[in-house]
Amino acid sequence: MKYYSLKNESVIVTFGEALLAGLAPDGGLWMPRGLPQFTPRETARLGAMCFADCAACLARFFVDTPFTDADLKRICHDAYDYPVPMRTFDGYHLDSATPEVAGAFVLELFHGPTLAFKDFAARFMARSASRLMQNSDETRTILVATSGDTGGAIGEAFLNQAGIEVYILFPQGGVSKVQRQQLTTIGNGLSNVHALSVAGTFDDCQQMVKDAFADDRLMKKHKLMSANSINVGRVVPQSFYYFWTSLQAKAAYVERDIVYAVPSGNLGNLTGGLMAWKMGAPIDHFVIGNNINDPFVEYLNTGKYRPRDAVPTLSNAMDIGRPNNFPRIMELFDGNFEALKKVCWGASFPDEETERHLRRIHTETGYVMCPHTAVGHLAMEAFKAEFGETFTGITVGTAHPAKFADRVEPILGQDIPMPNTLKNTVDRTPCFVEIAPDLDDLAEILAS
Repeated sequence: MKYYSLKNESVIVTFGEALLAGLAPDGGLWMPRGLPQFTPRETARLGAMCFADCAACLARFFVDTPFTDADLKRICHDAYDYPVPMRTFDGYHLDSATPEVAGAFVLELFHGPTLAFKDFAARFMARSASRLMQNSDETRTILVATSGDTGGAIGEAFLNQAGIEVYILFPQGGVSKVQRQQLTTIGNGLSNVHALSVAGTFDDCQQMVKDAFADDRLMKKHKLMSANSINVGRVVPQSFYYFWTSLQAKAAYVERDIVYAVPSGNLGNLTGGLMAWKMGAPIDHFVIGNNINDPFVEYLNTGKYRPRDAVPTLSNAMDIGRPNNFPRIMELFDGNFEALKKVCWGASFPDEETERHLRRIHTETGYVMCPHTAVGHLAMEAFKAEFGETFTGITVGTAHPAKFADRVEPILGQDIPMPNTLKNTVDRTPCFVEIAPDLDDLAEILAS
């Protein structure tokens, strides 16, 4: 597989070069040059595999030398050593649920080490980078902007990896207490992972990363690498779980369409799903849930794309007004708005509706969602109200609710049990540096 820059299709690199660079030299996003196409017989074979084996087979089409089949199998089994369950609010799993509840599945992508869906991409990236840098004295500096979950996943995945320094930029006051504790205690301040608290929004953090990559001096001096979803190595692995889980759902409910509801901010998760769809995954529609930061849903409804400044909400990881992956989505559809509309449908919701939905679902079923998953499920219910319920509905559960305990517990009026992986961070001493949303401040930190 080769990758090209969205700004200039003649700029072509390998997977390894795209992964370790993050952005193209011209500032463009890397994009796979042609996606693999699978026949029904091939998808049936992939669906019969366990998730890690299926991911390794799919990865084969996106990488090149020096990755062997054995490398990919080892990488995927090491990265994905946790379950990928689909369950209903009442606790039924895919293989035991009746057709009557087939529209209410949650794909729980938060069973990895940092309890967020970002673990899927981060762990594949880290292990791939380690393979590429094996037996090399090459060094890299990772810059990653985070609205909450990305930084923790990247920090955990790259912790103590030789030859790599990680700088996590997060917005002051823009992440939950648990997320902040995760971000600022990775390696206890004594490792290769460093947390930077930026006096601004996530969009400010993201812009600093982009500005750093546009600065030739900083790029050459520090050999910068991105770990945000501007890096195609973040997007590709996110296609794996859509591909595999859609095959499981189709096998369980052969006659039903399959619809995924995706809580969306930077659109990387959705881009992974759309890539799986283009590869032949049996997915019929994507339902996009935005909070009031809704440039993509607005685009779906009006045909006009208006990036804007983000405003803080309950679902903070989606507080993004300038989603990075919008150009990739447009490329997947050759810029054809009508073609995109046939596959994607969206709705946006204010915090008041999200809060009511969290309470209602918990009261009726006992299930606790994170605010982002709640936005996705609200969108799924809106889609059902408009188009009926004769499909297999799968809401993407993006994070464990305990990561947002300070926001969800007052809404529900009760404590959320905290998993052991989070309990271990509570008593650690945070270690971070406060900086202004200014490239000079970031450059000074990198130099020190």
